[in-house]
Amino acid sequence: LDRRQQARLVQACLGLTEAEASNALAKAIVQAGGVLGSDAVEAVTAEKKQIIRKSGLLEYYDNTELIDNVGGLDTLKEWLRKRVRAFTDEARTFGLPAPKGILLVGVQGCGKSLIARSVASMWRLPLLRLDAGRLFSSLVGSSEENLRQAIKTAESVAPAVLWVDEIEKGFSGVGSSNVSDAGTAARVFGGFITWLQEKQKPVFVVATANDISNLPPELVRKGRFDEIFFVDLPNAAERADIWRIHLAKRNRDPNQFDLTTLAMASEGLSGAEIEQAVIAGLYEAFDANRPLTMNDLLDVLNETVPLSTMMREELEALRAWARQRARNASTQR
Repeated sequence: LDRRQQARLVQACLGLTEAEASNALAKAIVQAGGVLGSDAVEAVTAEKKQIIRKSGLLEYYDNTELIDNVGGLDTLKEWLRKRVRAFTDEARTFGLPAPKGILLVGVQGCGKSLIARSVASMWRLPLLRLDAGRLFSSLVGSSEENLRQAIKTAESVAPAVLWVDEIEKGFSGVGSSNVSDAGTAARVFGGFITWLQEKQKPVFVVATANDISNLPPELVRKGRFDEIFFVDLPNAAERADIWRIHLAKRNRDPNQFDLTTLAMASEGLSGAEIEQAVIAGLYEAFDANRPLTMNDLLDVLNETVPLSTMMREELEALRAWARQRARNASTQR
């Protein structure tokens, strides 16, 4: 192992007991044929996976998504790339603090959750998902204790990425908490944002939100997150990139298709809708026992009503909000 790999391995072992770290490294040596190789980080991560599963409050996700499978969002990708070594001793010596996290706000189906999964793979860190609904319990004081236990578990396997999906739904009852649940939701939310502000352990939080009208204002003020990114509908170049990714993912040669025409024909579609168009086109070709053609995809697009058309007013309100409060995840169009 070179010096940088050694530092990464030491970081990966943080949060494990001596016995747990020893077992993980011994397993890595056996699997590598008697040498301690670069795969040792993955072995240590697997040990942490068992700890997460025992907690019951957090979900562990395998890092299978690659940042290259995310179409567009070049500004956000570059921001993340610059922080690949952010949790190393090298960064601390340079005077850099560990990054706190990001809030991704934007249109449904445009890659927010995909980014959360791919950043953990990019940084080679464990990915944990916090479902706020799991925190709440009927017993007095249990919800607050569940939050403390979830935070303790996340910090015990740090450095790690903590993904909080659709955070506005998880804490949607905060405004009426004093009436509806005797203040439980407000106390849990207060504990969470205080931890966001004050946390010392290297847990990088990736929170996503679709509905900004339900976002508590305390969550978006400066200091909670390093940056708030707005994820808009993909532009023409990004749509062509998304078509290329999903065609290649399903064993089709993107060079056999006119990606520019597909990008123009799919204006207003999200990345998720483009993926579904590819799948629908494949079903048409499969049913007819022939290869997938451009006409299959164009026919599907002609029958598709984009979510952006059905929710035009909400989308315009979201863009107006983001212009004043967030950074665009893509290069300005």
